[in-house]
Amino acid sequence: MSKPSNGPKKNRLPPGVNILHEDEHILVVEKPHGLLTIATEQRTSGTLYSKLTEYVRKGTAKSRKRVFIVHRLDRDASGVLVFAKTPEDKAALQAGWEKAQKRYLAVVRGRMPEPSGIITSNLIETKAQLVRSTRDPKQGMLSRTAYRVIQESGDLSLLEVDLLTGRKHQIRVHLSEFGRPIVGDKKYGAKGDPEKRLALHAKSLAFDHPATHKRMEFETKIPSFFKRIMNMPTGPEVT
Repeated sequence: MSKPSNGPKKNRLPPGVNILHEDEHILVVEKPHGLLTIATEQRTSGTLYSKLTEYVRKGTAKSRKRVFIVHRLDRDASGVLVFAKTPEDKAALQAGWEKAQKRYLAVVRGRMPEPSGIITSNLIETKAQLVRSTRDPKQGMLSRTAYRVIQESGDLSLLEVDLLTGRKHQIRVHLSEFGRPIVGDKKYGAKGDPEKRLALHAKSLAFDHPATHKRMEFETKIPSFFKRIMNMPTGPEVT
């Protein structure tokens, strides 16, 4: 696994952004919470996309190099993201994205009724940009989320979550509607959480390399924030 090289370009990355792999086709990073993946109508600068574009240009303002969005993480979520370095690499990654494996960690309020299971519903986005389930399959998109309980502490549960489909806010909505909102997710029903961050982390990502077609797998450690609220042992190696 390649590591970021020493030098000035490393210093241009936002705090908490870790490069997990880089080659001429892709750039794989770990995004910290609180950082937008790409610009929105409300915010057009200071995003992970803009910072990584600066990074690949190596300080050359006239450079036409840039990164290309393959997928996104919510601003308040953290974890693994892959960016393409050419339009062709982006197209190849997205063409095979259904075979990508995306695994998350989530801390929810409450205990799950079963140690593992699959939540299924049809999701639809409202005009207020909220996502919810609908009974009308013609309006919503079939969405499936698999979970496994890793640990329980008090009224909190640490879950490992597999996205079997990839819809906007899918994990957040499914767990909320299941009666187990993610800690810190005020948008989808979390209450009484003093923490000012969302307890959702993209733990690992596996996909086929756009050029070599080799299977690539990247995994991160459990964030210290999760360990702290779950009363798990922490150490200096935890991010």
